[in-house]
Amino acid sequence: MMILVNWLISAAAIGIAAYILPGVHIQGGVWTLLVLAIVLGLINAVLKPILKLLTLPITILTLGLFSLVINALLILLATAIVPGFVVDGFWWALLFSIVLSLINGVFSSMKDEK
Repeated sequence: MMILVNWLISAAAIGIAAYILPGVHIQGGVWTLLVLAIVLGLINAVLKPILKLLTLPITILTLGLFSLVINALLILLATAIVPGFVVDGFWWALLFSIVLSLINGVFSSMKDEK
């Protein structure tokens, strides 16, 4: 049951972030949001730890800022996988990942308070 709740929270956070940012477009409606939440979850579960390990020296040199670049590249990968999800460029993907993290943090803190 919690997986379903987390999935819906992630989809809502993606929708809000895409609504806020003019360079991020959801063209397929709710189904695109739900599929994108699954794809981003799988990408973050499988690829992100591998990329963080491979780029650890660069991340240490940049005091952790390179992890933002990794997040933006993973958003662009999701753009290539999910039809109906369009990001206008790298900088929009970077901003989208930051806004999405903030919104997910707010939703998670609200969920944990109950």
